[in-house]
Amino acid sequence: MSSTDNIENIETIGKTDVKNPFIVAKDVNVYYGDNHAIKDVSLQIAKNQVIALIGPSGCGKSTFIRCINRMNDTIDIAKITGKISLDGEDIYSKKLDPVILRARVGMVFQKPNPFPKSIYDNVAYGPRIHGLAKDRNELDEIVINSLQKAGLYDEVSDRLDESGLSLSGGQQQRLCIARTIAVNPEVILMDEPCSALDPIATARIENLIDELSEKFSIVIVTHSMQQAARVSQRVAYFHLGRLIEVDDTEKVFTNPSHVLTQDYITGRIG
Repeated sequence: MSSTDNIENIETIGKTDVKNPFIVAKDVNVYYGDNHAIKDVSLQIAKNQVIALIGPSGCGKSTFIRCINRMNDTIDIAKITGKISLDGEDIYSKKLDPVILRARVGMVFQKPNPFPKSIYDNVAYGPRIHGLAKDRNELDEIVINSLQKAGLYDEVSDRLDESGLSLSGGQQQRLCIARTIAVNPEVILMDEPCSALDPIATARIENLIDELSEKFSIVIVTHSMQQAARVSQRVAYFHLGRLIEVDDTEKVFTNPSHVLTQDYITGRIG
């Protein structure tokens, strides 16, 4: 098992590459001013795969997923180097509009953040902006379909004109997932999507992740190793801005190759 000696020289252990990669990150570094938050991370993610990013607070996992839809662009002091491609296209190309990218790479945040609009308008917002519906009938179809995929339609079908803020926390998070999938993304990023939810709402989101992975690639950041074990096919362990180990979920949790990974999953660090 690899040691912790000189973390600055650690190379990632495990399977960073996949067959038919859909997202490819190569030598990615992120700086917030003088803070080197992500250090030389290379990782491939397959289509229709769920990969969980785990690691102690401040290890860089949330920073990394924000690179995939260029959310770090919104931070003035952020500087990103290296390359990330989506289905072969460089997402940091000057030719690529970040707004279009964020339709292709949706994001669900830690705390549910519905708009102060009706349930219907929350879901319809993206399709309207991107011109995905020719008329009201098409828009209705997109809204209903998205709510059904998010497992929420049956609970709200008779009150689509009520505020999204009137829903429970778990329902609000599923509304945010419906809003994300309404613009037909290829990737869904989830940054601790269940951390503010109770166990029943969490179980619903986890079941939903399993269903959604048939249509989307999903990258989930989680502090719950049990959740990572339940929902993902691959796990990537980050530590102090470095990707330490990435492998099949069962391999990481039952027989990790790096001592840092083992220390984290056994509770010695974190």
